[in-house]
Amino acid sequence: MNSPTKVNILLVDDDDVAAESVVRSLRKHAMDFPVTLARDGIEALEILRHTHPDLSIEKPYLILLDLNMPRMNGFEFLQEARSDKNLHDSIIFVLTTSDFESDKSRAYHENIAGYMVKSAVGPQFAKLAALLDNYRSTVSLPA
Repeated sequence: MNSPTKVNILLVDDDDVAAESVVRSLRKHAMDFPVTLARDGIEALEILRHTHPDLSIEKPYLILLDLNMPRMNGFEFLQEARSDKNLHDSIIFVLTTSDFESDKSRAYHENIAGYMVKSAVGPQFAKLAALLDNYRSTVSLPA
């Protein structure tokens, strides 16, 4: 049996508490996902485009994206990523507090892989950890 694919995570969220909870959940579930944290869409794009002075991420990667952030929100990030020929096929999951149907529809219009409401992914993000583990062991990711 093949070992699961090593996947890097870019967590784009300005909420330090939520970000730390996600990282803790992944560690608790014994997953070796290296996590890079971006505080908003601008910083995330710098990391993905390898123009950030300190942070970078290598493929394969998944992006966990909050919608409500300063400077560049999640929707602005999605539009920018989808129009960039080097980033347009990035696998992006929305992880947000918004349960508005309009936000879900708008996000899926930008070809996201999934939309998760933070309050619905279980205590300490347990469902998120399980989803990511199943995703990386089931889906063949581009290198």
